[in-house]
Amino acid sequence: MLPIALTLGEAAGVGLDIAIAAWARRERERLPPFVFLGSAANVRERAILLGIDCPVREVTPEEAPLAFSMNFPCLAGFPEAHAEPGEIDPADASTTIASIRDGARLVADHRACALVTNPIAKHVLGAAGFAYPGHTEYLAELGAEYFGEKRRPVMMMAGPGLRTVPVTIHVPVADVPRLLTKELIVETAQITAAELKARFAIPSPRIAISGLNPHAGEKGMIGKEEIEVVAPAIETLRSQGIDATGPLPADTMFHPAARANYDVALCMFHDQALIPVKAIAFDEAVNVTLGLPFIRTSPDHGTAMEIAGTGLARPTSLISAIRLAAEMGRAAGTA
Repeated sequence: MLPIALTLGEAAGVGLDIAIAAWARRERERLPPFVFLGSAANVRERAILLGIDCPVREVTPEEAPLAFSMNFPCLAGFPEAHAEPGEIDPADASTTIASIRDGARLVADHRACALVTNPIAKHVLGAAGFAYPGHTEYLAELGAEYFGEKRRPVMMMAGPGLRTVPVTIHVPVADVPRLLTKELIVETAQITAAELKARFAIPSPRIAISGLNPHAGEKGMIGKEEIEVVAPAIETLRSQGIDATGPLPADTMFHPAARANYDVALCMFHDQALIPVKAIAFDEAVNVTLGLPFIRTSPDHGTAMEIAGTGLARPTSLISAIRLAAEMGRAAGTA
């Protein structure tokens, strides 16, 4: 059995808190084993601060599954971070980056079945010369380096009863109509359909595709993107045998009866996709990166440095991310 590689994230944030809290609930939650890519000393210090009994053991990835039942398994020899809870230390940026890089390397070497990433502080890494907007772009580069496959990653939010994919992500809303193309919608849907088959064991994924404008454009009265861009993309997808429906009004896509009709909702921009998932399953939603040559999930929240070390951080989303990564690994045959 291969463990999941779990990264440190921002050392001043809640990554340590939720990793320790998740391990403490391992039996109750039936948590799959992980190996933590962070310092054993950091885990011990944070566990004491949180008041959680957490015996730590430095291990190899191969030793982690057996150690997991009795000890919090940290990758042996991983460097110590110096930040205090809520107080960023810029010198830790290299440690955060190494945790991500080494985690991807473990998966590439078949020493871990999947990668789960704790939240990072993008501005801290950027100030240290990190050339990527976030995890996703860096992981795409690591996929090319370690697997020899450069693919376009696609972001999917997954919660109980709802999966959503934004076609455009971290761009100003004013730029969305310009960036939205038939080709982009088709490629995003193709990647999504292939991943749902390969890693979610859904043989014929049903994809509901939203419009961009209110009421899906109202037949061109409130915008023509649905007629000129979205509908042609759906026609192309159907011609390829992909079960795509739409364009659908975004304000009626997410009630329970509507959600029963599809496996994933493809939305035109960030908030259109993320708001419904966070409204329905804020504590349980998981960020999944589709299109990578390896499995990656992440809790759907930030570093929350204002509550780091206080015991207020809930591990629910991380537990869901670890579980989902293991499920995807079993479906893909990598676990």
